[in-house]
Amino acid sequence: MNADEMRTIQAPLKELYRADPKAALITLRASGALDSAAIACKVETGRALAVAGLHPATGGTGAELCSGDMLLEALVACAGVTLKAVATSMGVGLRSGEVTAEGDLDFRGTLGVDKQAAVGFTDIRLKFELDTDAPQEQLDTLLKLTERYCVVLQTLKRSPAIEAKLVRT
Repeated sequence: MNADEMRTIQAPLKELYRADPKAALITLRASGALDSAAIACKVETGRALAVAGLHPATGGTGAELCSGDMLLEALVACAGVTLKAVATSMGVGLRSGEVTAEGDLDFRGTLGVDKQAAVGFTDIRLKFELDTDAPQEQLDTLLKLTERYCVVLQTLKRSPAIEAKLVRT
């Protein structure tokens, strides 16, 4: 897809959202079923069933997906797609690229071993390695816009209000 094709596809959506801001408000959903035999949760991804379980550092076998890995994978996927869309829009030619995310965890917090240890990621590093001839100024803009428009990155940065509740069925 080139910049003109992308603009052609997005133009009517942008116009709709300008005219009717409520049309742009969408609720995404994910759900999973608790595994009755294992410490696992089966999540329907829309493409396949993903089974999440305990990380080996918390006693898991490693046979199931780790939800922390899945969070980083979602960040990589979103950032990669956003970067490609922004590069296309800017006319930045990319021959190839790699997107990686690393996150630091202290499992003492997760396992309740140390109440002072954080539960969750303390630091996340997102890196783009690009094969391109674009000048550095253009790459700086590409990174800035990718950060601005990546949904997962912005969600992690701004810590949205989250409500958790338990409902008996």
